[in-house]
Amino acid sequence: MASGIVGLIKSLLDGDPGVRMVADDPVLSAELLLLFRMILADGVASDAEMATFRRICVNGFGIPERSLDRVIEYLNDFGYETRGSQAVDVFRELDADRRRLLAQHMAEIAKADAQLAQSEVRLLSRTLEMLGLRPEDTAGKTA
Repeated sequence: MASGIVGLIKSLLDGDPGVRMVADDPVLSAELLLLFRMILADGVASDAEMATFRRICVNGFGIPERSLDRVIEYLNDFGYETRGSQAVDVFRELDADRRRLLAQHMAEIAKADAQLAQSEVRLLSRTLEMLGLRPEDTAGKTA
């Protein structure tokens, strides 16, 4: 099983510049994992949340739109081995503006479907606390 996942990730990395870009940047990988977890926090990946995620990937991080399905596949495989707290740990040492941008992206995804679930609020609150941020830090212009 593990060798199958490694082989899949290697083939994705070898063939797609967007996946390579994500895989080569631990901060970007961690952020995308956290955003993907926000999408799934309420148990439903709504079309609006996925559209917001895709827009953030393209406009905020420059991931080619044609790579997004393969990036999501990579995140599914990579995320299986990564806890949310491990992903948040990557951000603890970054400057406040970068941590705020993560919080803004997470809030944007949580609000995308116009249904703010309690599980989304808990995930965002826990992430803010771990990053030393306040709820006000989620306001602002995002990608």
